[in-house]
Amino acid sequence: MTRDELYAKLVDVLTRTFDIEPERINLDARLGEDLDIDSIDAVDLLVELKQITGVRLQPEAFKSVRTLRDVLDALVALLPP
Repeated sequence: MTRDELYAKLVDVLTRTFDIEPERINLDARLGEDLDIDSIDAVDLLVELKQITGVRLQPEAFKSVRTLRDVLDALVALLPP
């Protein structure tokens, strides 16, 4: 899966699962401040991302994420080359 494909799937999850308007979603969007993703939502997001990638995602890998770009970078790092 390419980075662009992952990003498209991430946007889909955010709009479908969290009812976030697509125009609010961009790589520099901060999860908490811009997208209103709280810690409970973050757990739900990890579950959704696991279904998309098929990779067991460890919460530790996402502790330092603040923006959507951070999430995408963490996902890319976890996927096999």
